Amino acid sequence: MDIAKDQFDFEVRWHPYFLNPSAPKEGIPKSDFYKQKFGAGQYERMMSRMTEVFRGVGLEYNTSGLTGNTLDSHRLINFAALQGYDKQNALVEELFLNYFCQGKYIGDRQVLLDAAIKVGVQGAAEFLEDPNSGLKEVNEELEKYSSGNSGVPNYVINGKHRINGGQPPEVFLRAFQAAAQ
Repeated sequence: MDIAKDQFDFEVRWHPYFLNPSAPKEGIPKSDFYKQKFGAGQYERMMSRMTEVFRGVGLEYNTSGLTGNTLDSHRLINFAALQGYDKQNALVEELFLNYFCQGKYIGDRQVLLDAAIKVGVQGAAEFLEDPNSGLKEVNEELEKYSSGNSGVPNYVINGKHRINGGQPPEVFLRAFQAAAQ
């Protein structure tokens, strides 16, 4: 979206979506999860495509690490929004880097706290201490925004232009141009 920020006035808001609602809290290897979910052939094609998309924006796609229950991540992301959508977006970007480029498990409390500290989310440790903090809000947003989604990320621009999955910057630029018409 950096490619469009100088041309268009927009605000990014993040909403929760669980890829695997029954995922274990302790996490499982990403590669195992993706191979089981998509099959070995589709997994390899997906990894190749994602590697190219990431390389196109100067990042290295990393499939190491764990995936699992992301409830605490979603709670923290909603909490960050209370401090401003720019803060929420900075946290999400940091968590994406952690997960997709550094092989860190974003279900891990310390990874979440480190990301929150790095982007300046105040009160994250205290917030995450109570497992019920923000739970109601996450559940309400899941109910409101999850219908029609088949994967993540899922973007809706001006309420009508939908972009699914990891896409190159040009796709977003075209969507913003269409939305501006």
